[in-house]
Amino acid sequence: MHAHEPAIEALTAAHAQLLDPFELTEADLHEALARIAQRGVDDADLYFQYGRSEGWSLEEGIVKTGGFSIDQGVGVRATSGEKTAYAYSDDLSVPALMDAADAVRAIGSAGQDKRIKVPERRIVQALNLYGANDPIASLDSARKVALLEQAEKAARASDPRVVQVMAGLVSEYEVVLIARLDGRMAADVRPLVRFSITVVAEQDGRREVGSAGGGGRSDLDYFSGDILAGYVEKAVSAALTNLVAQPAPAGEMTVVLGPGWPGVLLHEAVGHGLEGDFNRKGSSAFSGRMGERVAAPGVTVLDDGTLAGRRGSLNVDDEGHVTQRNVLIEDGILVGYMQDALNARLSGAAPTGNGRRESYAHVPMPRMTNTFMLGGDKSPQEILEATGRGLYATNFGGGQVDITSGKFVFSTSEAYWVEDGKIQYPVKGATLIGNGPDALTRIAMIGNDLQLDSGVGVCGKDGQSVPVGVGLPTLQLHGLTVGGTQS
Repeated sequence: MHAHEPAIEALTAAHAQLLDPFELTEADLHEALARIAQRGVDDADLYFQYGRSEGWSLEEGIVKTGGFSIDQGVGVRATSGEKTAYAYSDDLSVPALMDAADAVRAIGSAGQDKRIKVPERRIVQALNLYGANDPIASLDSARKVALLEQAEKAARASDPRVVQVMAGLVSEYEVVLIARLDGRMAADVRPLVRFSITVVAEQDGRREVGSAGGGGRSDLDYFSGDILAGYVEKAVSAALTNLVAQPAPAGEMTVVLGPGWPGVLLHEAVGHGLEGDFNRKGSSAFSGRMGERVAAPGVTVLDDGTLAGRRGSLNVDDEGHVTQRNVLIEDGILVGYMQDALNARLSGAAPTGNGRRESYAHVPMPRMTNTFMLGGDKSPQEILEATGRGLYATNFGGGQVDITSGKFVFSTSEAYWVEDGKIQYPVKGATLIGNGPDALTRIAMIGNDLQLDSGVGVCGKDGQSVPVGVGLPTLQLHGLTVGGTQS
């Protein structure tokens, strides 16, 4: 098997960053896995990680904070049946690696010597979805601060009602190396950047907030003039819109979701319920429903970690499996779950490239990458015109979801009241209340305007955070409950 050049380049970078400085060799990795294999475990892997991050924040024209951090280490895992043993260390030395291997192999069959021969390495033919440049080094400090100042000045100049501006810039650079018990070895070099801006506008003693931002797996050149100007315009527009927003009506009504970031509702209310661990344990509202209709006709939901440059994309997941374009719901029928190695093995399924972890100090689990619904055949205008009375939600803030029941509560950060098919006025204080699986069946119209979010998503699960992407076309749903400030 011939490895692709990007895979070789990533492996070379991983050697230079994670092995060579500590006099570690691939033979040492093989030996650590062989030690674990002596006890008859079902699976094992080594996860080496080096990461550095830098952040700047500006407020009132002044750099308020600046930070830089470096972290590195190795996580060693063994699994036997449903049991997992995990050890990690920030000491990248041969003795520390062997100690971790000896610690986790205790999970295997006690008193038995089932020495498994670990195959010679096979380089995983990883994808090539983003460059390997270090974004922290792509601009000097003065130019990074200048980006923040540029955004602040543009926001203040756009409208005299803008009274406060806060902007932030974060750059991350990560190198990972994964060695598995079956001989597979994978490496990845992962850049990540994010810009955020929050605007406070004031009028007649009333203050409102608007936020925007984005980024992806790129360097800081991503934030060209047009991109940055778009963030500023969106944040200012949201703040000014909320200045004139009226109390939101409450009750059961038709709801139209705008494209892009409102896909966070799909991610939370539906996506988590399609992760393999919840379904294997029977704790998801979608458990045992494979092949059944779970959504309205026309609804197709994907999780795709192969989108070039996107925040949630990976060349390989954190278990060394190549990411995939996974269809989860197809034309309303449940056809797939997202799997990591452990839950795939226990379920008799194949890993889907969704094994993710926050860092070397964390156990991997099935997680989303970029989760979105495919577009339909209706124009956004057609959908609005078909909405007699209802809520049009174009942006969301926080939310809560119960995975087992599927119940969710989401607060809108930008929404409008619609009557006779036309937007009447912005509203404030609206929350969407419902059940994820039930909401999927209430989708009546699907727009042809699928958008992915701008690159701001962070997903939390079991105390771990990872970057993700979401997306949605304009949707019309009938009979959703809206909590508001007037009934």
